[in-house]
Amino acid sequence: MRRLFRSRIRPGGKHGMRLVTRIAVAVVVLVPLLVLSAGTVLFQLVVKDQRQQRDQQLRDRARTLAPQAEAVLKATTRPNRDAVETQRLSQLYRVVLDDGIRLIMPDDEIFQQGPQPALDVPLPKTARKPVTVGDGGHHWRAVSVPVAINQKSVTGTLWVFTSEDEVRRREQDLRRRVFWVALMAVPLSAAAGFVVAERATKSLRQLRGRAAGLDPSKDATRDVHVPTGVKEVDELGRTIDTVLGRYDEQAARTAAALDTARSFAAVAAHELRTPLTSMRTNLDVLERHADLDPVDRAEILTDLGAEHARVLGLLRDLGALAQGDLIGPEAFGPVDVTSVAHAAAAAARGEFPRGEVAVEAPADASATVHGWETGLRMAVDNLVRNAMVHGGDGTRVRVAVEPGVPDTHAPGAGPGRTGVLVTVDDDGPGIPAELRGVVFERFRRGAASPGSGLGLTLVAQQAALHGGTVVLGDVPGGAGRGLRVRLWLPAEPPASSSTERGEWLTGTGPGPQGFHKNRR
Repeated sequence: MRRLFRSRIRPGGKHGMRLVTRIAVAVVVLVPLLVLSAGTVLFQLVVKDQRQQRDQQLRDRARTLAPQAEAVLKATTRPNRDAVETQRLSQLYRVVLDDGIRLIMPDDEIFQQGPQPALDVPLPKTARKPVTVGDGGHHWRAVSVPVAINQKSVTGTLWVFTSEDEVRRREQDLRRRVFWVALMAVPLSAAAGFVVAERATKSLRQLRGRAAGLDPSKDATRDVHVPTGVKEVDELGRTIDTVLGRYDEQAARTAAALDTARSFAAVAAHELRTPLTSMRTNLDVLERHADLDPVDRAEILTDLGAEHARVLGLLRDLGALAQGDLIGPEAFGPVDVTSVAHAAAAAARGEFPRGEVAVEAPADASATVHGWETGLRMAVDNLVRNAMVHGGDGTRVRVAVEPGVPDTHAPGAGPGRTGVLVTVDDDGPGIPAELRGVVFERFRRGAASPGSGLGLTLVAQQAALHGGTVVLGDVPGGAGRGLRVRLWLPAEPPASSSTERGEWLTGTGPGPQGFHKNRR
């Protein structure tokens, strides 16, 4: 799977475009568009301002010429009209300069001077606001003002024209310059885009190189991320580290599952060989000796039943041990230990009706821990059942659940560690002090024990899995009889209890010396 991951991040794929190329193409497209858009907006604003300024100048010019036009109009009403009119027209023409004027008299007589449209070009009746007038390929900006004297019947119109041809040429030149600037921005933005993109993606290329260079057969570390100061790249690097960490964790769990499966098969094959051989022998005897004495036949059938029960118990305990080796922290949750103890006691009463199982727990105290409920139930079940099996008929078992701290002399005990203490006392034969150091090992059982020798191993496994302790001792006041088992469970197990556990099924786990327990 690691090689598959490396192939996906390896550069030079057949499909897709490099990020550098994408950035450069985006810059090539966007920069000219931005230049063209900004230039167009700026061009429109400049043209608008210039036109408003020219129109204002044209209106001011018309107002300035209006008194001279009125003088001409007055001259038409005098007796010596021609001489006065000529003089006033001469004065008006001297003021005109480069503009064009057209004075329309009341009798439709027209006086004109300077550049302006031909007389046959239609004009608006009035143009208080400047208007554009075209004549072929030429254009003028024109404005009109009324001209009147005291006699209301004597009125005329003064038109003032200014050429727009030069202004339009300058606007066209400005428009072309904006276009050429946008066009020239294409190669410049392409070069700049590649340079900027190369620098911007340098940290990404380094990250890709580190990820592609990982070799699971050589590299002891899976860390790919090296801080670059680029937020997005750092986030991507941390994400890759997280993904690789999850992959390594899953790969480790898969490898552990395979090892556990192999161990289960090997241990089962080894441990089942003896009871299955014995069963095969008893079956052969029954098959060959059909006239077997009824007493002997009953004894053989009893042996077959016992061996069958042993095989089932062994398979059940091996499965539970393997399940404990593979359980992950996601299976942990709030567990009411008092409810677990009552359930275990009820199951034991049903299996051993002649025995007596009592549960003691304070009603006003919390007995909740963060743990694996199935595993804790197996641990308490095994403690109670172990006491019943080895104590015989009439065995009395007391299960006490209370808040507590681990024994101060137990490994891993420390101040301030609170949790729940489960104490299981019985009045059976107990376990000699010299044997209490080995009873947690796999398949350790007495000669007369009908069990698989895995019951206390399961208890030790759950104690280690939950970061707790298990202590074997004597029952106070038992006069040398009975066994006391104190299982302490922390309210919150340490993180290392589930991630650094050993393999109990294979026999490579912490063992009697490696987990928090004590023998007295």
